[in-house]
Amino acid sequence: MPEKPRVERTPGEPRGGYSLLSASMPADDLRALAERWIAGDPDPSTRDELRGLLARSTRSEAALADLRDRFVGPLAFGTAGLRGVLGAGPNRMNRAVVARASWALARVLLETVPGAAERGVLVGGDARRMSRELTEDVAAILAAAGLHVVLFDGPVPTPLVGFMVKRLGAAAGVVVTASHNPPEYNGYKVYWADAVQIVPPVDAAITVAIERAPAARDVERPPLDALRAARRIVDAPADAEGAYLKAIQALAVHPREGDRALRIVYTPLHGVGDRLARRALADAGFVDVYSVPEQQEPDGAFPTVAFPNPEEPGAIDLALHHAHARKADLILANDPDADRLAVAAIVPGDPRIAFRQFSGNQVGVLLGHYLMTECGPSSASKGRAVLATIVSSPLLGRIAADLGVYYEETLTGFKWIASRAVALENEGYEFLFGFEEALGYCVGSAVRDKDGISAAVLAAELAAVLRARGSTLEAQLDAIGHRWGVSLSAQVNVTRAGATGPAEIAALMDRLRTRPPSQLASDPVVSVADYATGLVRAGLPKSNVLAFHLASGARVVARPSGTEPKAKVYFDVSEAVAPGESLQAAKERAFRAIEALKSAVALELGASGGSSLA
Repeated sequence: MPEKPRVERTPGEPRGGYSLLSASMPADDLRALAERWIAGDPDPSTRDELRGLLARSTRSEAALADLRDRFVGPLAFGTAGLRGVLGAGPNRMNRAVVARASWALARVLLETVPGAAERGVLVGGDARRMSRELTEDVAAILAAAGLHVVLFDGPVPTPLVGFMVKRLGAAAGVVVTASHNPPEYNGYKVYWADAVQIVPPVDAAITVAIERAPAARDVERPPLDALRAARRIVDAPADAEGAYLKAIQALAVHPREGDRALRIVYTPLHGVGDRLARRALADAGFVDVYSVPEQQEPDGAFPTVAFPNPEEPGAIDLALHHAHARKADLILANDPDADRLAVAAIVPGDPRIAFRQFSGNQVGVLLGHYLMTECGPSSASKGRAVLATIVSSPLLGRIAADLGVYYEETLTGFKWIASRAVALENEGYEFLFGFEEALGYCVGSAVRDKDGISAAVLAAELAAVLRARGSTLEAQLDAIGHRWGVSLSAQVNVTRAGATGPAEIAALMDRLRTRPPSQLASDPVVSVADYATGLVRAGLPKSNVLAFHLASGARVVARPSGTEPKAKVYFDVSEAVAPGESLQAAKERAFRAIEALKSAVALELGASGGSSLA
């Protein structure tokens, strides 16, 4: 196992001439800070952008506020790396920020991962604006630092990079992607030597190393051609895609069974998933797959969607249009880097609605239930294990407990699911499935991350098998509800705008922690799990999350957003179907219960949001 990085600061080491900006810094000092950044920026386009903003800041309060925001602090390592709006300055995504992050990543790898130089780093990127330039910068800087680099020559899905980190036993992987964010964003995602997204203390060690990094212009970046000629950078193996597709097919529960004549409409939402997703579906026997033509080719401008996240309202409208026209049975949609999956299916016999889009919780429950009930016996000494996050539907846990499958909840974010899956395998379990409510699913251990392509193939298989048995995804959800109870999930957001927003959200969480409600909507709070104490479960990292468990069995979870001045509140209720009761009556009772809980929170905190059946 690689040594865990130590997080320490060395006095006197260079920091590139930049420092954190205080909210009260005088404008002249702010402009001087910006001039130092410009002097160290190797990219002429962002240098010019910042010079223009500097000039406008002398006569425009809006421009001065924009400048201040760009220097409020460095873009922080968050979910597995960096993510932010493209633009000039340390609080934006640009070549200078990526150069210093890559310099830091190289130092941490070489200092802490045994054999890192020879094991090397996989580097790839999606098709967003600046992805190509940033990917090449990453590869050149890592190679110049002494690391062997394997570079994907062209846009690739994120799961393919994660798969190849594991297959090649690399020291790390870097993917330039902002996943499902709007077009003005890009990001920098890091896998570590276990092929899992970085978790503490690795992220903190890289952050400290960034603070020691020189100015970006002083980070060595030799020409890519010279590095290729010296074999310090090599192309990804020619069989990478074939090996990935073979691994996906090995995940099938009932290979070639079911009605594979299923008519499917697929969309990559202008991302990079189309070619591999359709190949994976074809390999599984699904030959009637139609790709939405307006969204088939990669386009970082995402011209047909306001927000390229298949979870967002309207994102799959074009797919729905083509599905209607083609009389399709199933819609599958990946996000732009193909690590998320949305599923919609035709609703036969209902004149009010032709297709139903399932929530992330519903798809997670459907896939998890299918794997737990249809897979053969496990050869693992402790049997199988499934995972979900603490804000995903607990229904999967109830099913697992009834079926004798080990179940655990992790913190929010797939890095926690994947890292826990590795630990469970080391303990003697077979990791079967993990999911988070935000359309993320991991089937088996081929990819140590969410993978929208393998999930799409499994979802198509499930729909085909059910159709051959005279059933549907909708009917399967109802059957699960009859046996394990009707589950309903919802989310509301509490937003505090302006400069005081983050402090107000912090105060809100403190108030919930120190003065928790005794009841919500007349439902008594019987226990509170405070994940910040580290006492909820051994080995679970501390996190600013509160979970309120109610007498009815309902659960309310509150946590602050990691990127916005917003608190997210998640609700889960379950209603058993009483003997002689209709499923619809139980659904209506669950809906009333969750709406009452949402109203109680909205009244106390000020919130808005929607709900979805699971």
